[in-house]
Order: sequence, then C-alpha cells, then structure tokens
Amino acid sequence: MTNQNSEDLSILDLDARAEVARIAVPGKPAGVAVTPAGAVYTVSPDSKVVRRLDQDGAEHASVTLDGGPIGIAVDAARSRVFVSDWYNARIWVLDGDTLEVRQTLTTGSAPAGLALSPDGRLLASADRDADQVSVFDAETLSLRHRLTVGVRPFGLDFAPDGRLFVGNVGSNDVTVLDAEAGQVLATAPVGARPYGVAFAAGRAFVSNQYADTVSVIDLDTLDPLGVIDVGEYPEGINATTDESLVLVANWFSNTVSLIDPVAMEVVDEIATGDGPRAFGAFILRRN
Repeated sequence: MTNQNSEDLSILDLDARAEVARIAVPGKPAGVAVTPAGAVYTVSPDSKVVRRLDQDGAEHASVTLDGGPIGIAVDAARSRVFVSDWYNARIWVLDGDTLEVRQTLTTGSAPAGLALSPDGRLLASADRDADQVSVFDAETLSLRHRLTVGVRPFGLDFAPDGRLFVGNVGSNDVTVLDAEAGQVLATAPVGARPYGVAFAAGRAFVSNQYADTVSVIDLDTLDPLGVIDVGEYPEGINATTDESLVLVANWFSNTVSLIDPVAMEVVDEIATGDGPRAFGAFILRRN
C-alpha cells in the first residue's frame, strides 16, 4: 500500500490481518503494481521516480521520468512496465528489470489508470481530460481503439471475462466496454467520484471517493446490488486471487477496509501509514 503523505509503503499480511513492515519511499508515492514473482513497483509523482523494490524494501532499480508519472501496470510475461504521463498524453514503456525507457505510446489528454487484460493481449489507459479510453495491442503496442466513455475517467480494470470497467469521476458512473471489439456496452451509475474497480464473487466493486462507500454491481446483469460503508475517501481497490476478500485503501482514514464480497460487508480493517492511495494492482497474487 503506497502511503502518499508519510512517503512510505505498508506491507500487509492478509492472513494475520496486520501491517508487518513499512518501507520508506520518497516523493509521495501513489501508483503501485506487484508481480507474482514478488517485485513491487511504485510511482512517486512529486519526485517523478519509478522504483522496483522487493518485499523487504531493497531497491533494485529506479528511473526519473520527465513528465507526470501517475498510473502503472506490469506486463510480467514480457518483462515490461507501463507508466502513464499525466502531463504529456503518453505512456512510457519501461524494461521490467532495469526500468530503462524503451518507447512511448500516445494517449488522450491526462492519462491516469492503466490496466492489462487477463489474457495479456490488451493495454488500456483512462484518458481523463479527453473523456476516453485508449486501447493498445499489448504485444505490438499499436493503437487498437479510442473509445468515448463518461466524464473524467480515472481508474479502470478488466473483469475476469475480459470486459473493461471504467470509473468516471465526473459523471459518477462506470462505463463497461468490449475493449477487443471497441464497443461501449453499458453505463452503470455508482456513488460520488468513483475511483477504482475490483472484481470478486461475480461482482464489481467500485470505490466512491466522495461518498466513503463501495458500490457493488452484478457482473451478469450490471444491476446495483448494494453499497458498503468503508473509511474516509476510499481510493485504490483490489481483490485477492481466491476472491475471498476485496481491499480498499481509505486515503483520509489511514486504513484499509477488508470486504467479504459475498456478504458485502466490511469484516476487518488494517491501519497503514498516512494517506494510503494504492493506485494499481497492489495485492501479491500467489498461484
């Protein structure tokens, strides 16, 4: 969990339901992504530094990017890291080991969240100020589609079935896309300022910053199933591999809420550092 205000990284043991370590990460980190092998990548927007760490906090590589790095996604199979550049409408493609810049991809204005499809074939970018999503072929890095969504898309993620869910902070809804075909499938209303999306138990879970809640949507029907009260200003959200828990970082409460996705209720809370953002895929997914 990246803690922006205290400039560190909280390592949580989900079995013990406790923070087990805290690692200094300068530059007010926000973006984060982990790999099955245990690599941890962080993005510090203030210092413009992307780091590759291990879970013990040892730094193995870093790079300073001239722009506005914010979102991050890892293509572990191809040893690549994607970082969005808020200021220059592009995505950096970095070497997964050295973090050397390999090339850049052009997006719409103010790209924020990034996501890789479950099959590794597509890369998507939420282009906030363009009210659109850019979809790239993850193998060739060629542009596939630019799709109009709601107002000010910020966080996004692919559902297990490959559909792309996009949280629109300006219109308080989620756009559902067929990213492969380049089609808008539906729009689902959620709470105020939806930030991130996660999936478990046949449901989508959307963190609503201004409502201090998580909206739950049925993946088959896209009908609303309920609203879960969490901490103050929830942001980053992710589900465990076995879909037994959904975690949401509460930026203003300095906590992580643990949600039972079947019961749709908070079952525990873990304290973190100051200002947890956890913008990205932050749960280590063990096979």
